[in-house]
Amino acid sequence: MSASPGPSSPFLDETKALACVHCGLCLGSCPTYLETGNENDSPRGRIYLMRSIQAGRTPLAGQAVRHLDLCLGCRACETACPSGVEYGHLLEATRDHIERNFSRSTFQTFLRRVAIERVFPYPWRMQLALLPALLLKRLHFDSWLPKSIREMLALVPHDCSRAAIPEISPVDAGTTKCGRVGFISGCVMSVMFGRTHQSSVRLLNSSGFEVVTPRSQVCCGALYAHGGNLEQARANARINIELFERLQLDAVIINAAGCGSTLKDYGSLLSHDPAWAERARRFSALVKDLSEFLAAQPSDSSPVPARRDAQRHSPRVTFHDACHLAHAQRITKPPRDLIRGIAGRNFVELTEADLCCGSAGSYNLTEPEMAGRLQERKAKNIIHSGAEIVITTNPGCILQLQAGLTKAGAHHIRVMHIADYLAEAMSSEE
Repeated sequence: MSASPGPSSPFLDETKALACVHCGLCLGSCPTYLETGNENDSPRGRIYLMRSIQAGRTPLAGQAVRHLDLCLGCRACETACPSGVEYGHLLEATRDHIERNFSRSTFQTFLRRVAIERVFPYPWRMQLALLPALLLKRLHFDSWLPKSIREMLALVPHDCSRAAIPEISPVDAGTTKCGRVGFISGCVMSVMFGRTHQSSVRLLNSSGFEVVTPRSQVCCGALYAHGGNLEQARANARINIELFERLQLDAVIINAAGCGSTLKDYGSLLSHDPAWAERARRFSALVKDLSEFLAAQPSDSSPVPARRDAQRHSPRVTFHDACHLAHAQRITKPPRDLIRGIAGRNFVELTEADLCCGSAGSYNLTEPEMAGRLQERKAKNIIHSGAEIVITTNPGCILQLQAGLTKAGAHHIRVMHIADYLAEAMSSEE
């Protein structure tokens, strides 16, 4: 069902949109364009659609929305763009307009507005929702379900580790205190990757930082912003800013790339609110990805000794760039430096390392067919690398890669968060 033709109320920053000169340098970096070859599935094609919808030349109808829905929001086009087009901001504004003015099917409405927005951002609700899925997998009943449901269940790990971390984690005994940092516990991370949180806090404590993890923090707003609900994303941003700014912190640490990009974007998200704009910018300036923060610490305070003389028989390691770390935050070297410090000559670069794996937040739920194609492409590249361990920095990527490698029969390849990889290396040195 489409909205009435005619000009829309302005939702798009026309100046930002006009920064796109349609040069086409983004085409080779766009995952959906590489898969379909359709200009409407390219960044410049989608920007044209956005402007055309706003001008009333194109109705807000199924076909136009379909091309915009198919966008992963990976922002690889921003890395490739010589004109500095802020594609992510354009996409979020357009999706916010779509969700307020376009009528979706009952299933898509339930999936997006209820299952994703009313469950994922709330850890206790997600934990309850996962119970039936975990039971089906453990009893091996999932093989009896329709393929679409099996694909969703394949993303659920057999062991969801919701391990609690204290509100205040002191610096390790015998370690000189360097500062005090806040820690974002997140939604999916806190439910499915509790042990990764423990690894992250342990690394920070061993580096000389007291870690504060406020219990009353809320979802960073990434799921809302990426899904077209900017109002709720802004509401969550205000709660988190007010909470963390009271704590007198040297930095705010996040170990999930998708969340990190939104936290660093609070200044833009609240730029039109005079009461919050400056506070948001100050907060965002404190936000650091875990790998970015650890790599910036002096080498003599690193909890993980460098082992560049790694033995030939030790595991071969590769790295998958989470889109919102590589493209939204432009962080690619720090995690590689940390990994190479341990793996040494056993680190191998991955072909198309920064091409999206198909997770993209909740994209693998809303667009399973395209997500599956990108998942298969990524799994083939990982297998071809010869690596026994693939490391990344985002929970969605970990789940997507694990499911893809299992589907490809590559059960021997471990998928690890960089925090777990570093913590494991630290333990082996103790």
